[in-house]
Amino acid sequence: MSGANRIPGKGRLTPARTARFTFDGTSYTAIEGDTVASALIANGVHLTGRSFKYHRPRGILTAGPEEPNALLDVSRDAARRQPNVRAPVQEVFDGMITTSQNRWPSLSLDIGAINDAFSMFFAAGFYYKTFMWPKAAWHKLYEPFIRRAAGLGVAPKEPDPDHYANRYAHCDVLIVGGGAAGLAAALAAAEAGSKVFICDEQPEMGGAFHHDIGAMVDGQNGYDWAQATAAKLAAMPNVTVLNRTTAFGYYNHNFVALAERVTDHLAKPEKNQPRERLWQVRAKKVILATGAIERHMVFANNDRPGILLAAAGRTYLNHFGVSVGAKVGVYTAHDSAYEAAIDLKKAGVSVPVIVDCREAPGADVLAQARSLGIEVLTGHSVVDTSGRLRVKSIKVQRNGGGSARTIEVDALLISAGWTPSVHLFSQSRGKLKFDAATQRFLPDIYAQDSICVGACNGTDDLQAVLDEASAAGSAMAASAGATGASVTKLSGANAYAWTGGMIGAAEGAGPDDAVKAFIDFQHDVCAKDIRLAVREGMHSIEHIKRFTTNGMASDQGKLSNMHGLAIAAEMLGKEIPQVGLTTFRAPYTPVTFGTLINHSRGDLFDPTRKTPLHALEVAAGADFEDVGNWKRAWYYPKPGEDMHAAVNRECKTVREIAGVFDASTLGKIEVVGPDAAKFLNLMYTNAWDTLKPGKCRYGIMTREDGFVYDDGVVGRLAEDRFHVTTTTGGAPRVLHHMEDYLQTEFPELKVWLTSTTEQWAVIAVQGPKARDIIAPFVEGIDISNEAFPHMSVAEGKFCGVPTRLFRVSFTGELGYEINVPADFGASVYEQVWTRAESLGACQYGTETMHVLRAEKGYIIVGQDTDGTLTPDDAGYGWAVSKKKADFVGIRGLKRPDLVREGRKQLVGLRSKDGKSVLIEGAQIVADPNQPKPMTMLGHVTSSYWSEVLGQPIAIAMIAGGRARMGELLFVPMKDKTVAVEVTDTVFYDKEGGRIHG
Repeated sequence: MSGANRIPGKGRLTPARTARFTFDGTSYTAIEGDTVASALIANGVHLTGRSFKYHRPRGILTAGPEEPNALLDVSRDAARRQPNVRAPVQEVFDGMITTSQNRWPSLSLDIGAINDAFSMFFAAGFYYKTFMWPKAAWHKLYEPFIRRAAGLGVAPKEPDPDHYANRYAHCDVLIVGGGAAGLAAALAAAEAGSKVFICDEQPEMGGAFHHDIGAMVDGQNGYDWAQATAAKLAAMPNVTVLNRTTAFGYYNHNFVALAERVTDHLAKPEKNQPRERLWQVRAKKVILATGAIERHMVFANNDRPGILLAAAGRTYLNHFGVSVGAKVGVYTAHDSAYEAAIDLKKAGVSVPVIVDCREAPGADVLAQARSLGIEVLTGHSVVDTSGRLRVKSIKVQRNGGGSARTIEVDALLISAGWTPSVHLFSQSRGKLKFDAATQRFLPDIYAQDSICVGACNGTDDLQAVLDEASAAGSAMAASAGATGASVTKLSGANAYAWTGGMIGAAEGAGPDDAVKAFIDFQHDVCAKDIRLAVREGMHSIEHIKRFTTNGMASDQGKLSNMHGLAIAAEMLGKEIPQVGLTTFRAPYTPVTFGTLINHSRGDLFDPTRKTPLHALEVAAGADFEDVGNWKRAWYYPKPGEDMHAAVNRECKTVREIAGVFDASTLGKIEVVGPDAAKFLNLMYTNAWDTLKPGKCRYGIMTREDGFVYDDGVVGRLAEDRFHVTTTTGGAPRVLHHMEDYLQTEFPELKVWLTSTTEQWAVIAVQGPKARDIIAPFVEGIDISNEAFPHMSVAEGKFCGVPTRLFRVSFTGELGYEINVPADFGASVYEQVWTRAESLGACQYGTETMHVLRAEKGYIIVGQDTDGTLTPDDAGYGWAVSKKKADFVGIRGLKRPDLVREGRKQLVGLRSKDGKSVLIEGAQIVADPNQPKPMTMLGHVTSSYWSEVLGQPIAIAMIAGGRARMGELLFVPMKDKTVAVEVTDTVFYDKEGGRIHG
């Protein structure tokens, strides 16, 4: 048997297909297609967890992703385990192991329940007023205790053996939601010829038709129509249907993130199948058909196991064939709950009473309920319940007072009406409006190219929903470029028209009632907690939210927000729109880290980038350092050499003969278009319209605030084409910086930007014999001093392959940078190195590059700058055009603080003892004997031993640095204080003659 609460002939599952699973060690039988929640209810289990703060017994409340109580630990084995899985969402598979959480030693006997007895000490905001004294107890007692108590469930410690997939997709129309509205919209858009994506979080399409067996579409039962329509859509080549797929985030430019549960419902997934798949969808148009969420009634002890939302009880009956109890009461303020009672009664389940706090419910549902022999108490309220681990009875009282009546039940269905699910609309930055007549927030102002249809848009009547959705599908398809037309005209009807609804606390849970009437089940927030927050001075709904933690649980207040808002408004004496609404944030429902991280774990968590020359550098014995994601050759030690000896040898060889260096990691951006020069004029501080094709120029880029952002050499290849280089670490952000301004500030410019960092291998040959090394390989370019002076660029061939040859230097020596297609990089490098080695040159790495550039006073952005230096502070004021009317940062550079005297400036330092190499980052003071805290003048940014000069050199950032030339300062270090002399930043070849070869 699959459970004593199964009702023969009810539901849509096939009884012959069963699955075994365990809950807290007890084995149960389910039917294939059951969720954990429906299977447990079928087996008479309602108690599934304990609340977070009070550890009160909690049961299944909903039949959907808004579930706040039934959060379970679900596993296949020790490694495949996930905490906080929502029981109404997780489908049962054979062999599943489920465990309750937040209890000890057992679910039925939880020692933490003592908190409920002392709940007066744990009122809302208690954590702001406690744990303050004695001070020493925080680290030893309070913090360890709080950390142990925090959170629900236990995170797995074993590595995750599953794998996850990622897909990028583009479509004309994306429909979120597979109910009546979503399917109608998808059908209309698809028939018009649009490329359509439709997703729904449930295993099958249908939405509310899962529980609503009275609705009809085109003469069919709504659920049957939904399955037929979904099959029709799936068969269309221009439609992608995604079941078990939740749209959890709506981002800029109609970018929607979807999480697809691929194998979580399978007993034995194929090894090549991902567990979950992340879809990153960019849609021209988005249609939100996300439905509505039923609200619970707020009354005393409304949290006992066995108390469920009315639609949930109806879903378990009509879809899963399970009754939530043998004697089911109903408490409502909305007509929809009557249909649950009617369905249960017709299925043979005892429904002793419907308690309706309204005096005048809908006439049709009232008449039908009474005709079935159900007692209906209008103008009454449930003011209390009894039962420890499951509800046993309800206490009913006429509104306004009077004698109470106790009615025995083993389940209670409740409904306060429906809240439109506007979470994704709000994430899209859309603005809501409050409809006072129906007491709900509805979409108003759209920020993106989207539209809401159906219940999430406040449309209740089924025919109106179908018409609205079909029209939206056709309109969105047409605006996305479809030329066809929808041919399907849908007709539908509800069994009953619904009326009613309420938000806030019900009778018996008012301001004068000191009862636990729960609003937020997971965080144990009661109506009285909201009132306390207001009395404590919290008048903003965001402050109330944080004071009480209402809506801050994993369900993000899907059930609690409107109730909390209404109670706060009542206490403040304001209308609900004046109190405001909390912010809906992604994700809509919890998403696993595996889905988000996807392939980015293990070796791919922080991918290692290697240049086309990497294998050759490994073969040459290079030691490597990590520079961002890149592996770069650090130095090339010979037998018996440590790093310092190797670097000293490399520096001397480059200065005397030549060296070969892998510069492929430099960022490279192709800037192309008739307005390319104009664009660069705006992005860099110096001028580019005067740069002739075939020439290069050093450029500095600043942010709006005027501080140095990046630098690099830019070569002009043609009137409309520039080859821009950036720092190795700056390539992505510089491209993003350029794109940002091109798209938002200068969209009128005809310019195209392309990252070419990985398309070019770059071999730098530097030193007095550099020309002799490369000359035999150059074709079509005259590299004589006269024809190809310093800061030139030309296209030709090198070793028979296309090249962009730059004559530039980051060493101060005669230098060339050979750009060849990455696929040819290794072969070209081998030929260059063979010739260079024959002439006595060396291979050198990044450490030698740093020393050589520091000897010449060349800065490295990010090392010698810290985000607070202007070009002038860095000694590059000459690179800021005095003639340009505008560039990014021009106004920032004119701020008084950026031109005042005494700013920190880059200068050189020489150790007075001629041997002490300063520590990078070390502070600089004027008087090493001054009392602490000392006045710091600046710090060392770069520091090296210069073998060529036979002494240490350093670059430092010092307040008023250029005015301190020749001044004696001091650098306190761990073992000694070093006296230093302030110099300019150029230590070698001050005249600069060597660079011209």
